[in-house]
Amino acid sequence: MGGKTPRTVTARALAILESFSPDQTALSLMEISRRTGLSASTTHRLVGELSEWGALERLSDLRYRIGQRLCEVAALSPHRGGLLACAMPFLEDLFDVTARTVQLALLDGAEVVTVAQLCAGATGSDIPRRHAHSPLTTAAGLALLSFLPPAERSTLAAVPLSSGRAIPGQPLDRIVADVRACGVAITNGQYDQGVVAIAAPVFDAANRAVAAVSLRCPAREAHPVSYVPTVRVAARGASRALGADRIPVAEAACGRPTSVQQG
Repeated sequence: MGGKTPRTVTARALAILESFSPDQTALSLMEISRRTGLSASTTHRLVGELSEWGALERLSDLRYRIGQRLCEVAALSPHRGGLLACAMPFLEDLFDVTARTVQLALLDGAEVVTVAQLCAGATGSDIPRRHAHSPLTTAAGLALLSFLPPAERSTLAAVPLSSGRAIPGQPLDRIVADVRACGVAITNGQYDQGVVAIAAPVFDAANRAVAAVSLRCPAREAHPVSYVPTVRVAARGASRALGADRIPVAEAACGRPTSVQQG
């Protein structure tokens, strides 16, 4: 990083975060110490505190990268390029067209966190709380999981979910293949009984799946899968707003849930 060693605790913590860059997204403690000019002991202590809060995430090779919680905070930024700012117009359009519950979700470790939602005329479990956490077996979770790099996907899939269940039904490879082929994940009663959820991934300027746009509707509707093209369009619009230039194109139509129905 160069320059003087930061003196205050806040400045040191910010220096650690600033030591990461697009070409160095994962760093060891020694690399962080060298880039910031902090001592090894100070680096170890502050990295531990930042990791505990979620600003950093420790990898299996003992290196660190920017954590999901920091990404969630950044998503709330009103400035150009912020995830929520870019996605909200498309969420609003999706809600206006369908009059159904619409959500934007991110991965938070082995769970999914809802950071925004639009809804009307529904109450109770049909409308999850903003910032509520849910397992990877939701449509949003499966949409995100399916477009992660294989190593990250395998690591997350191996973590016990908050519900205590592994991903049920079909083998994970089959679920991923289905989602990648049609561009959306569809679940029917997987998280809430009587609710069909349809989710599509949102990609950033580095063409990484960073969020998922999802729509929830009652399973009693005659043709809930008819919402699939509209959900795809909303997710693609948000991706383009974030600068993505290689958005996967759906190769197949979706006519069935991408994971086994529950209940």
